[in-house]
Amino acid sequence: MKEAKPKPAMTLDRVLSRYGLASRTAAREAIRAGRLRVNGRVIREADFWVKPATDVIHLDGKRLKRERRIYLLFYKPKGVITSHGDPAGRKTVYDYLGELGRWVSPVGRLDKDTSGLLLLTNDTSFADFVTSPESRVPKTYLAKINGLVSEDVIARLAAGVEMKRGDFARPESVRRVEDRGKYTWLEIVLTEGKNREVRRMIEAVGFKVLKLVRTGIGPLSFGNLQVGQWRELSPTEVAAVKSARPQPRDILKGDA
Repeated sequence: MKEAKPKPAMTLDRVLSRYGLASRTAAREAIRAGRLRVNGRVIREADFWVKPATDVIHLDGKRLKRERRIYLLFYKPKGVITSHGDPAGRKTVYDYLGELGRWVSPVGRLDKDTSGLLLLTNDTSFADFVTSPESRVPKTYLAKINGLVSEDVIARLAAGVEMKRGDFARPESVRRVEDRGKYTWLEIVLTEGKNREVRRMIEAVGFKVLKLVRTGIGPLSFGNLQVGQWRELSPTEVAAVKSARPQPRDILKGDA
């Protein structure tokens, strides 16, 4: 006779995150505020260990249950920040999501001056997969450069360049889309996702990015999305992202 497997335990903040109820940061704030009860007792320690299968957990008086998994694809406009709130009163991605945005968190970030595709979800495992360098989910960018870029410079970028602070950019691919007037448009595919990586790698070869649009995440592209719009992903699309491998894209679309 097989022995029953022990029920998995996890910290209280992770339960809220795994159930799709809040980000880890928001979960910790809720716990510290005394909004959680475990087996009838108020718990204010985010690292308190529980067994969701057997412990009775309440948030604001309601027993916890898993939320429906939500996967959103959003076309972020330039000038909008990827944050749940801003002390300076700037517009955030949540201003576009309405009530549906309460339980989703961005999968990675796009800086304020970058537009394009952004995933948001309450599935923390999916978010961790997409953002992990080990998963190598490709993110495709279209960059307008402040000059005409030679083939030698493109070859340097494609081979990988050292950026400021000593870290390296190792793009999956870099190719010229077109020279338009006195500017070059480059398509850059990344799998690592370092902070402001495209801008920093272009600066490392003596140029600047004038405009930056993320045009693809794995197999996902704009489709019919317009700036400021979002849609839910289908189960097939979620599965496709999870099985994505780096692949150059041929896209010149959107607000580029």
